[in-house]
Amino acid sequence: MVLLSSDSMDSLFSSPCGWVNGPIIIGAGPSGLAVAASLREQGVPFTVLERADCIASLWQKRTYDRLKLHLPKQFCELPRMSFPEDYPEYPTRRQFIDYLENYAAKFDIKPEFNHTVLSARYDETFGLWHVRAASAAGAKKEYLCRWLIVASGENAERVFPDIPGLSGFGGEVTHAADYKSGEAYRGKRVLVVGCGNSGMEVSLDLSDHGAQPSMVVRDAVHVLPREVLGKSTFELAVLLMRWLPLWLVDKIMVLLAWLVLGNLAKLGIRRPSVGPLELKNTHGRTPVLDYGALARIRSGDITVVPGVSRFSKGCAELADGRVLNFDAVVLATGYCSNVPQWLQGNDFFNKDGYPKTAFPHGWKGQSGLYAVGFTRRGLSGASADAVHTAKGHRSICTVLYFYDVSVIDKWRYQVVVVIK
Repeated sequence: MVLLSSDSMDSLFSSPCGWVNGPIIIGAGPSGLAVAASLREQGVPFTVLERADCIASLWQKRTYDRLKLHLPKQFCELPRMSFPEDYPEYPTRRQFIDYLENYAAKFDIKPEFNHTVLSARYDETFGLWHVRAASAAGAKKEYLCRWLIVASGENAERVFPDIPGLSGFGGEVTHAADYKSGEAYRGKRVLVVGCGNSGMEVSLDLSDHGAQPSMVVRDAVHVLPREVLGKSTFELAVLLMRWLPLWLVDKIMVLLAWLVLGNLAKLGIRRPSVGPLELKNTHGRTPVLDYGALARIRSGDITVVPGVSRFSKGCAELADGRVLNFDAVVLATGYCSNVPQWLQGNDFFNKDGYPKTAFPHGWKGQSGLYAVGFTRRGLSGASADAVHTAKGHRSICTVLYFYDVSVIDKWRYQVVVVIK
């Protein structure tokens, strides 16, 4: 039995504190939902904290209208629930949101919405995680738990490039997270900064809506056809990986891309020297899956330009010295993890907010810390993490009977922790 004095409690808590009988899951995106459902099946109680007012806020609030899953649906399913049979091979944004909402309902996942985690720290003395959060109204709340599952994801915060003069551009500057449709840009000259999947798709959408997009291609990038002879390129790569080494599969993928898409250097797009799968595994750089943007580049409807040196009012100065006029800029510059902003006193994550331990072993840390959805392998990687984490928590069902906080005095006069 451990008795904490009121002075000890004052140092540990600054707000009313609640005991969580089971792990706290931070984030109610696909990763958080996947691990919550997996824990539910194991009979493990949990609490989900979500800063937004809905599940999967990235998909509901920060995606453009035309977005579809880039991979076939069988590679995007969460554990223990398939997509409806009548869904197309590449479900739409709305269909995926509906799937996630049905998933949360099926496994009775009810996050505490509008709760932003301010800090999480492991207390070595008491062997507990101390989590501080704030509601949308500003009220502070604190939690104690034995296990912490970080599922806030790789795409928690927008990344804004540091380009000289951008603040003085004068025209509309929008991050892809706030871009919905090219309709608002009809007839305008738009510079899309970024040539990943979002940059390519935003450029295509702008072209479809009568805008004049120019796409910045600064670095070498792998572009693969989304399908080859009616079969998903990703599915083909997965199949080949069962029998062939990664380096050989990479060579086959590059050869297929050259045969189907041709020499992209003529379009201003250089291929990296490292293969697409190796680059994904080592640096997390996802190859672009093309399903129409390259055709628009060839037709001249989308213009490829090199990196931007600086902006001035209504203009962008390019790396090759040209100065071009634009009405608007869309920053398709991606997202990043925000874990380093709130996870304290722990070195499991690196400065970029990813586990230091490489996949597939980066899901479990020390002192009851787990990570779900930081594999750089999309939804399938998050699902794998979720299953591993739930299996690792099977012991919780037993441990919870032996580790019991019998009294937590919310007025912080005394706490009695009984270990039976």
